[in-house]
Amino acid sequence: MLRQLEKAEKKWGGANTLIDQWLNNRRKLLVNYCQIAGLPPYGSPGKSLPSFDHVKSFCEQLLDYVSEGHFEVYDKVVSACEKNGNSGRSLAKELLPKISQTTDAALDFSDKYTEARDEQVLYQLDQDLSRLADAMETRFELEDELLEVLHSKHAEKRSQRVGS
Repeated sequence: MLRQLEKAEKKWGGANTLIDQWLNNRRKLLVNYCQIAGLPPYGSPGKSLPSFDHVKSFCEQLLDYVSEGHFEVYDKVVSACEKNGNSGRSLAKELLPKISQTTDAALDFSDKYTEARDEQVLYQLDQDLSRLADAMETRFELEDELLEVLHSKHAEKRSQRVGS
């Protein structure tokens, strides 16, 4: 997921402040994920379970990321796609329900760990993180498809203006 993020940052970084902020928040989320999962380069493999507070903090960050997409970024991307023709609009309408499915996985994870009454739930963390990673990887791929449509439409318009 980090490699995909680096590709996305190279491709779309600097094109739009909102997208830069969004990709930066994705990076922070992934770093935090690696830390609580004990994955390199940010986590310590073989270390004991993360603190309950650290997992709850990750859940807050996860919800912030998901919310930012739904309530800020997607609307702007879809609006831009609508301005740039039917192909972008139809792809956006196709992708958003798929992204919503990954939102459910994020919400389920967050609910489980923020509503837990004791730290015993942490013994299920590895399995839950694995399922969450699958959902988030799918989400990032779908989000990147939206960004690609937006980017290609803007590039098309710029080249038409330059060629005129």
